[in-house]
Amino acid sequence: MRQIDRRAHAHPSWWAFWLHRVSGLLVALFLPLHFLALSQALAGPAALEGFLRFADAPLVKVAEWGLVTLLALHLTGGVRLLLIEFGRASDLRKNWIAGGTGVATAVGLAFALALFT
Repeated sequence: MRQIDRRAHAHPSWWAFWLHRVSGLLVALFLPLHFLALSQALAGPAALEGFLRFADAPLVKVAEWGLVTLLALHLTGGVRLLLIEFGRASDLRKNWIAGGTGVATAVGLAFALALFT
């Protein structure tokens, strides 16, 4: 049986790969909830008002913060992949990974600040 070489798992690109994949899956799982919210607007003002009251709950606000952070992570991971595909980021991969993670963190923190103030 062949053994798996785990040295690559310590590389930042491997972690960026997994963050991009997991954030994409979690954002995709959110989409049905988003469509449900939009359908409440079509069902009438009372249904939408009920959903908006539900959306004011603290747990939902934390989930919104997580969603914005996941979207920022997924976006920066996608930009990183585009730069790799076009061959411009071969020397700067670690810098792009760190910068993308920093941008995603900053966006998440800014949203959390706006959400709870």
